[in-house]
Amino acid sequence: MKRKRLVLSNSTKVTSKELVAIFAVALMAFVGILVETSMNVTFPTLMKTMHVSLNLVQWITTGYLLTVALLMITSAFLHQRFKNRQLFVVGASLFILGDLICAFAPNFWILLLGRIVQAGCAGIAIPLMFNVVLETVPRARLGFYIGMAGLILMIAPASGPTFGGVMVALGSWRWIFWSTLPIEALILILGYGAIRQVSDVRPVHFDWKQFGLLAVAFISCMLGVNSLSTAGWLSWQFLGGVLLAIVAILSYVQVAKRSAQPLLKLEIFKNPVFTYSFFAYVSLQFCNIGINFALPNYAQIVVGAGSLIGGLMLLPGSLITAVCQPWFGHLLDAHGARLPILLGNSLFVLAALGFTLMGQHLSVIIIAVLYIVFSIGRSMAFSNTMTNGLKEVTIQQRADANAIYNTGQQFAGSLGTTILAALMSSVKNGQMSYAHETAVGSQLAFGLILVLGLLNFILYTVVFRYQTTDK
Repeated sequence: MKRKRLVLSNSTKVTSKELVAIFAVALMAFVGILVETSMNVTFPTLMKTMHVSLNLVQWITTGYLLTVALLMITSAFLHQRFKNRQLFVVGASLFILGDLICAFAPNFWILLLGRIVQAGCAGIAIPLMFNVVLETVPRARLGFYIGMAGLILMIAPASGPTFGGVMVALGSWRWIFWSTLPIEALILILGYGAIRQVSDVRPVHFDWKQFGLLAVAFISCMLGVNSLSTAGWLSWQFLGGVLLAIVAILSYVQVAKRSAQPLLKLEIFKNPVFTYSFFAYVSLQFCNIGINFALPNYAQIVVGAGSLIGGLMLLPGSLITAVCQPWFGHLLDAHGARLPILLGNSLFVLAALGFTLMGQHLSVIIIAVLYIVFSIGRSMAFSNTMTNGLKEVTIQQRADANAIYNTGQQFAGSLGTTILAALMSSVKNGQMSYAHETAVGSQLAFGLILVLGLLNFILYTVVFRYQTTDK
């Protein structure tokens, strides 16, 4: 078999065919992520019609994100073992199959099954999108293109509640799935002929033991955290889940050290710039997915708004961020990482402070305004944090670094949904209404986001202390 070498071009141009390939994969990732949070606005309706609690119904999003995170673990292996076109076709096919299952789902558990199948699309498409960009785009243009790819990870989940609200207003939540079917079919046709292979593929071995340990760690951690609102911090469900997760992670580290092909090459974490950028990045994603779950439900349960308004109130922030995102990437290319990252995190913290202080008395207008500031700040810091971290690793490490970033951000998103759902439903007071209890719990959730934003300043201080140049 003829072997190919991955070479970064000195040119600053990207061919038209490469642009079509990037567009197709990015659009597939966008649609895959869009449906992550599109069901958030339907939770109050699903709770009534399917007779499930908030802690259970949130698994429609959490289960999706957790499945994506588990697939992310395998992304470096998939990148080495299969061609980009093969992965593209499988990802699109899983989305279409999951769409059909969800659209016809007669009950909650079939709906959840369809969501897990559909998550296979995002689990394949997100790392494929970044790998296609890293393989075809010159280093001098990485800031712009990774910034645009990062836009997918930020705008799609933020647009999900708006999209879901519109579909519910036009018909029902099932239209979320019917409407995306033809789009995914067009994506499949568009990308099939444009995607090319740059890096080598080879029959590498897949270590099921490593995957099993990481799967046990992720799932047990999520189940433990999910039990917080019902069982409490000192319950055997929570402590047992977290303890099992820790044991599984430590076991994986020992197994990976002895393996010639670890699923996640943890030696990359020896690079302090990459490591602290990674923790800041997943913290932002935790808050991003978490707040996109919290705000639509707050608007419906506390404010009394409908599902359409609950989704549309996030649209201005999403649109403004979409317009500004290329400029955020340009800031890094032109001025280095320090300016956009610190400015973005400052806006993020300012908005989180507003949500926390007014947490029990938010209106739709206040939520929309604060979300604009929150979305701009998070987006400016988010993609540039990843770009800055990826620039610090070697070409040979980039596929593994990409896998670690994407696994972390998906797991952080699922954890964000679970923890914020637990906090929102944690207040139980017989003298309060359900709406008042949810408002108090939401204020606790917003306070957690504020704390994480402040902690990010410490992480960024360490990053820039170790980084000799941020350009």
